[in-house]
Amino acid sequence: MATTRDALLKNVRRYRERMKAQGFRQLNLWVPDTRSPEFAKECQRQSRLAAQHDSESDIMDFLDAAAGDVEGWKP
Repeated sequence: MATTRDALLKNVRRYRERMKAQGFRQLNLWVPDTRSPEFAKECQRQSRLAAQHDSESDIMDFLDAAAGDVEGWKP
């Protein structure tokens, strides 16, 4: 059964109305394209930088301090 463009738009509109009635709002979210070569290069660059850091305890101290700002966090 072929669905017309108008019928599809009507279904989408009804779905959005139902979701709004349930207290939701539509959100468009842009995220990095993990398939792009630039993303892979940036991951490699950051991984090399992290590997050059010779003191794991400094990183863990930083993470513990940052997490300490979160209410209820206990290391």
